[in-house]
Amino acid sequence: MQEKYVLYGKLVRDRIPQIIRADGVEPEVYVADPVEYRQRLREKLEEEVAEYMEADEIDAPEELADILEVAFALAADLGVDPAQLERIRVSKAEQRGGFAERIVWTGNR
Repeated sequence: MQEKYVLYGKLVRDRIPQIIRADGVEPEVYVADPVEYRQRLREKLEEEVAEYMEADEIDAPEELADILEVAFALAADLGVDPAQLERIRVSKAEQRGGFAERIVWTGNR
């Protein structure tokens, strides 16, 4: 049975504490254990996707980059490096296609 955390705060990028210190404030931080880290990455992915969904066309690319950063961290947590993740993506695209043709499935006859 997996532990349930009551989570306060949020996962932030590695340099955020330095940036806060540069502004003359001391941040309160700690390093999550592996179980909490994975849970917080999942929450961060939801957060970043929600931000993308609300973004306009100007901000959308930056939000997509944030989603990729979280996806890479999730993959690394599973022992998958970015090159391996890309190989998996390419393989799936070769087998099942991508989304470039904008096909919408509405069921079968």
